[in-house]
Amino acid sequence: MGTAERRRESGSGAVGEDAAAREIAPQGAAAHPQGAAAQRPAARRPAPQGRASVERESVEHEMAEQRPPLWVEEPARRRRLPDPVRTAAVRAVIIVAITLVQAMVAFLSALAGSWLSFPMVLSSVASTVVATWGVLDVWVTRQVWNQRYGVVSMPSSTARRLRRERRRARRQARAAARGKDRIQGRSGPGQLSHP
Repeated sequence: MGTAERRRESGSGAVGEDAAAREIAPQGAAAHPQGAAAQRPAARRPAPQGRASVERESVEHEMAEQRPPLWVEEPARRRRLPDPVRTAAVRAVIIVAITLVQAMVAFLSALAGSWLSFPMVLSSVASTVVATWGVLDVWVTRQVWNQRYGVVSMPSSTARRLRRERRRARRQARAAARGKDRIQGRSGPGQLSHP
């Protein structure tokens, strides 16, 4: 009987240990009749449910906290491929795998001198063309996707920086023009206050 079964049977770890003592007692009785008699009363005594079981549970809880987690999530090193690109890549991998299997069968059947070698060589050539198309399809799909959806506006991009500089220059020019108007307005002919 395993530890889990003993605990399930008894309800706690302390009672399970008594069940283990009961299992050992008959073996000891055959070897040492007097020792078995001394062990029987201890096996029949109920396990203390007080302080010892609470301490045992706290130790088990601390050990569970010290264990490292089973699954640790790490941030992805690269962004996930877009769906059309990933679909094209999966298709290309399957086609290349089939092409390699066909080439291997063609080679082995040619070594064996089988009639199957000639059709397999022809199909391998055709599969090589298709596999090349599949790999190029991945590349083209990736380029098209980047061209359509891949432009990401970053705050640190050159265009935004240039726009910011132009805006700042315009504000300064306006502020300077306002300052000149104020100075010229004050030095007007005899105007002491606003009308």
